[in-house]
Amino acid sequence: MKLKLMAAALLASTFAGAALAQEFNDPAEFQKQREQLSMTPQGPEGQPWAQHLGDAMVDAAKYKKDGPVTLCFSNAGVFNPWRVVGLNNLQAEAELHKDRIKELIVVDAEGKDDKQISDIEAMVNGGKCDALIVSPNTTAALTPAVEAACAKLPVIVFDRGVNTQCPVTYIHPVGGYGFGITSGEFIASKLKKGDNVLALRIMPGVDVLETRYSAAKNIFDEAGLNVIGSEFTGSDRAKTKAVVEDYINRGDKIDAVWMDAGDTATAALEAFEDAGLPYPVISGEDQQDFLRKWQKEKLTAIGPSYPTYQWRTAIIGALDVLDGKSVPGPEWVLPQPAITQDTLADYVDESMPPLHYSLCGCQELPGYPERWGGKK
Repeated sequence: MKLKLMAAALLASTFAGAALAQEFNDPAEFQKQREQLSMTPQGPEGQPWAQHLGDAMVDAAKYKKDGPVTLCFSNAGVFNPWRVVGLNNLQAEAELHKDRIKELIVVDAEGKDDKQISDIEAMVNGGKCDALIVSPNTTAALTPAVEAACAKLPVIVFDRGVNTQCPVTYIHPVGGYGFGITSGEFIASKLKKGDNVLALRIMPGVDVLETRYSAAKNIFDEAGLNVIGSEFTGSDRAKTKAVVEDYINRGDKIDAVWMDAGDTATAALEAFEDAGLPYPVISGEDQQDFLRKWQKEKLTAIGPSYPTYQWRTAIIGALDVLDGKSVPGPEWVLPQPAITQDTLADYVDESMPPLHYSLCGCQELPGYPERWGGKK
């Protein structure tokens, strides 16, 4: 089975590049997410991690299991600050349910598809897991492993998706198209036809990242903006700054910087500072160092989000499934707010570390704020 899954992953990776444009540029999904951005969520007020958009539900009665349970979590990795904050959320949420959770097993794939495939197989065949939570490293490569797991136990996927409907539910905020729409429309509203945009991206082949770019690119094309580069930086601050410096040094005028994730936004801005240039229009995220920079320098900016509070929902959803409750599905869509100039002051928090994400929904969780590196 392991060889088959790895072979399937290799095949998927081989053809992923050719399929990107088709898979990640869906006009119907683009329009759906645009509408979801303005929908009123259902669920408890003030708890967006427990809310959902839309009415579709999945009956999980067949998965009901009495007594303490073991939850297993296959994590793509903790290779950027967003994922570090998220993992703290997930583990702290689990501590709220000690009467129901006997054990939470967390396995880190270290950003490697082949390791995550092996991790999932080992957990599924180990006999300890009552439910499996998966945050996939990449979309196509992990699909066969998730499908194999679905045949043996309830699977909850969150954060990044897979190309199968077999999980009980797929938990995520509105999505990549929504992120790209929010940031792309803001940048387009601040520029004029013919202006230049530099796109900075993390990695290829991840659905929620690819769709962020395709949505923004469509908006830029419609507005007559020039995307002068689309560069992958691997969430590396030094590489991000170097890429921007290269474009500046070769004489390219950069009117805006668009990012598919904002964890290196301040590094991109440093390149303009060093060159003695004015700051561009920029999209970042809800990370503290960017929010503080935005406030201090009076940037023309927006902070779209892919809220880390969804890591809480993964635990809540797994327990609801094992309680036999109906859950939102096949997609559990969470609200996806954005930080704007009007709301910026509400999210800047000097007591939290620079790489903390403000939309964590973690303020009432065990160990806050120290667990997240903050100070009381």
